[in-house]
Amino acid sequence: MFAEEIISNAIPPIKTDDTVQKALDRMNEFKLKHMPVVNDTQFLGLLAEDDLLEIRDHEILIKDVSATLLNAFVFNNAHTYDVVRLLSTLKLTAVPVLDQQKNYAGLISINNIIDSVAELYAVSEPGGIIVLEISNRDNSLAHIAQIVEADNAQILSSYVNSFEDSTRLELTLKVNKTEITSLVASFERYNYQVKEVYNNTQVDDGSQERFDSFMNYLNV
Repeated sequence: MFAEEIISNAIPPIKTDDTVQKALDRMNEFKLKHMPVVNDTQFLGLLAEDDLLEIRDHEILIKDVSATLLNAFVFNNAHTYDVVRLLSTLKLTAVPVLDQQKNYAGLISINNIIDSVAELYAVSEPGGIIVLEISNRDNSLAHIAQIVEADNAQILSSYVNSFEDSTRLELTLKVNKTEITSLVASFERYNYQVKEVYNNTQVDDGSQERFDSFMNYLNV
């Protein structure tokens, strides 16, 4: 998924002829702490709410304030991961998107990113989650996929997390079934270390045993 696919055209940018108050109202309306300043299609920079709040006269125009504009943006062909990285690194609530000629194309808010990441990781899709701890030398996604498919399941999404000063990796898999007891057993049979399991409908919490005991009581 690329930046141009998740642009929100519902959030108009700030112009240099807008007042500080208008900029603050715009940020409050869309629950953002950063807004792009754009004249026509020329992106001038990203304005921060904290800088505007320090200005006493809210009727002054943006072009007359001394606030620093942050030169932070992504191009329209940037991957969603690049957008997330910029949001995280600079602690932004929105990222401007420019086309290849550096014309302003639109804005990606933090809510847009949450929705797109949820789609990337199939958050809304029902399924079970398995977290494996593996060696970076044994990181064969092809073999892992074979194990999953042999259990009549499919991988909806996967994520690898590395650890500093370690040769171990943490691989999180989401599969398209919630009854994953047999799949967990398959991984363990192939000597994969299963760290965590979520959404497994067949985890034994004792309820089946209690139900059987109750039915036996009724049959007495």
